[in-house]
Amino acid sequence: MRSPSPCCSPFPSRVAATRDTRQCRGRRKALHALACGAVATVFATLGAHAQAAGWPDKPVKLIVPFVAGGATDNIGRALAMRLGTMWKQSVVVENKPGAAGIVGAEYVAHAEADGYTLLFATGSMFTVNPSLYATIPYKLKDFALVSNVATGPMVVAVRTNLPVHNVKELIDYAKQHPGKVNFGSAGVGSQVHMAAEKLADATDIKVVHVPYKGEAAAYADLMAGHIDFVVGNIAGLAPLVSSGKIRALAVTDKTRAKMLPDVPTVVEAGYPQLQTYGWFSVVAPARTPQAVLDKIQHDIATALANPETKQTLEAQGCVATPDTPQRLAQTIDTESKLWHELIMKRQLAAN
Repeated sequence: MRSPSPCCSPFPSRVAATRDTRQCRGRRKALHALACGAVATVFATLGAHAQAAGWPDKPVKLIVPFVAGGATDNIGRALAMRLGTMWKQSVVVENKPGAAGIVGAEYVAHAEADGYTLLFATGSMFTVNPSLYATIPYKLKDFALVSNVATGPMVVAVRTNLPVHNVKELIDYAKQHPGKVNFGSAGVGSQVHMAAEKLADATDIKVVHVPYKGEAAAYADLMAGHIDFVVGNIAGLAPLVSSGKIRALAVTDKTRAKMLPDVPTVVEAGYPQLQTYGWFSVVAPARTPQAVLDKIQHDIATALANPETKQTLEAQGCVATPDTPQRLAQTIDTESKLWHELIMKRQLAAN
């Protein structure tokens, strides 16, 4: 007599019951895992929000990667003062200059990701440096983008004893003295450097770059007559123009600047291709808790909406431009491509 096959078991109900029991146990385990995961997510979210709610409970450092006295420093300090009032904690500005912002950026990239160390960055640090430097000790992914802060035009300015009084005369003078005219910048790859390179490329002039550790140092040498011209941030140059220490030829915008109403624009001068803008943003170390990043972004927007802060920025020739991390990322991507093309065309390199 043959043994019954499994499908013809003399105990079908017992086999089915065993199978059902195993399936129930499997479902219970899966549901338990899902429940544990959900609880963990809830506690993590609550923990993050609790951390943001108590943040900051000590001073915050805002790293400015250029020397004191330039546009980056002035605008960063204006923002720090307003945020400090809002947070009821000191927001301490620390200047860490060097290599077009690389020194300060590296410092923040390796700082503890808790929101207490932030970087006040210029656009060129993420849109120019990666193409200009063969190696740099940071990447965009090392940072969490928070918000854009301010945007402003630049100014083409010369030493007072240079025999030029407008952009065309500067171009003609440079062509008459190829390789003899020099310009200063805040460092290789800085916004001030690239704005002048853009001018040289668009007008086909041969000029020599003299880099400094910050734009304030470059402007000091411009006043002393050691360099011939700069294309610098309006925030740092306007007071020097107003006091007659340097001569402004044009503002790199399509409309005149309120703080320099007598200075024509590059569009008026006949060189619309020279429009250039400097911008400044706040970023944090990567892996900073999202809830803390959200709070910082929200509070930056609130700070920039304050009438006194707006006036301070306007006095620096800038407008408040708070933004989302997503739009800031798009700006970086778009400008990176444009500057990369210029760097390749002019065969620029830093190391």
